[in-house]
Amino acid sequence: MDSAFAQTTQVATKAAPGPASPIAAFISFAPFLAIMVLFYFLMIYPQGKEKKKKEAMLNAIQRGDRVLTRGGLYGTVADIKEQVLILKINENNKVEVDRSYIETVQKSS
Repeated sequence: MDSAFAQTTQVATKAAPGPASPIAAFISFAPFLAIMVLFYFLMIYPQGKEKKKKEAMLNAIQRGDRVLTRGGLYGTVADIKEQVLILKINENNKVEVDRSYIETVQKSS
């Protein structure tokens, strides 16, 4: 019985993990880090780039430009008040639209 106890304690001491090295910790963390970097370059970076491009387009709107709103209205910019654009829909109708609701801009020639 004494030898069986000695064998189990030997096995238990051999199976106990030692202190992990920093290199082993980094290697186990590396796949997660690689996935996060890939996610950033495939998802977040292009969205930020597109947002900057749209913001530049909205800031460059001038009187006389033809625009399309998110609601599907085409109009010509008649006046600009800070964040509000006044669109001329036809000869008798004008509509106020928030600048952020503009989808596309066709510059006047």
